[in-house]
Amino acid sequence: MADSTFDIVSKVDPMEVDNALNQAHKEVAQRYDFKNVGASIEMSGEKVLLKANSEERVKAILEVFESKLIKRGISLRSLDAGNPFASGKEFRIEASMKAGIDQENAKKINKIIRDEGPKGVKSQIQGDELRVSSKSRDDLQATMALLKGKDLDVALQFVNFR
Repeated sequence: MADSTFDIVSKVDPMEVDNALNQAHKEVAQRYDFKNVGASIEMSGEKVLLKANSEERVKAILEVFESKLIKRGISLRSLDAGNPFASGKEFRIEASMKAGIDQENAKKINKIIRDEGPKGVKSQIQGDELRVSSKSRDDLQATMALLKGKDLDVALQFVNFR
């Protein structure tokens, strides 16, 4: 019998991010506390640019965007937001969405599976994802539960369970 496998990936649906961005843009345009403060949120290439005339306001815009991402089912671990910085008379935050598992986190996940996972479960790094294989499907499900319980820096999805 062939081994059962699944892949560990970290992907974000760009349409859901776009929807969350549009909802946040609408709320920023309508809310009274954002009137006349130069508040805006927009996509520029791969980055999301948040602007306002004070540091507190730009942080509030980031909170609005985060709440919209959560409502859309996107983990905040996928959001990489910088610190507010002054640019002329306004404050800005540049944020981007992380996709893929970098080598450092892939090695951490690999080590967790090797050290704490069930015996007979093997994992290997394939680019920006990991392939986990085992003879037993129950061991694979136990591995999924183990990784869900860990506090990692990336949002993980489990796909191609065969």
